[in-house]
Amino acid sequence: MDARLNLFGNPLAAKFLRHITSAGKVVADSTVPAATQELVKIRASQINGCGFCTDMHTKDAAHAGETSTRLNLIAAWREATVFTAAERAALELTEQGTRIADAAGGVTDEAWANAAKHYDEDQLAALVFLIALINAFNRGNVIVQQPAGDYQPGQFG
Repeated sequence: MDARLNLFGNPLAAKFLRHITSAGKVVADSTVPAATQELVKIRASQINGCGFCTDMHTKDAAHAGETSTRLNLIAAWREATVFTAAERAALELTEQGTRIADAAGGVTDEAWANAAKHYDEDQLAALVFLIALINAFNRGNVIVQQPAGDYQPGQFG
């Protein structure tokens, strides 16, 4: 299967990806735990049906030491006992922030207040923009039908 558009070979797409990836470095360098950042990226990618990002971030998380049990339970995090209260709050924020069109009113005050119990203002800002960023990547990949399965951990940096 080939993508509809070569995002890495098209000059405009490549330029855009360099800029958006650079913006993502701000979030990656935040104090939000790296494991939480990967959980957020994986959950949004699952919701959006982005095989490329789901492949990439599950492999990166596993490479960084994430357990297969936790990776396998991300989609069922509400029933899983393997996530911390802070991770659960981030996953709830991710789901509501990703499903804005489906959720009348967007992110609830309850979800925001729960996240604010676990994350300071800078971390909340990082989570907001991480959710927005992964949704942008997901949408681009889904639109062009970017193939999944061949990603190697650390491939992009």
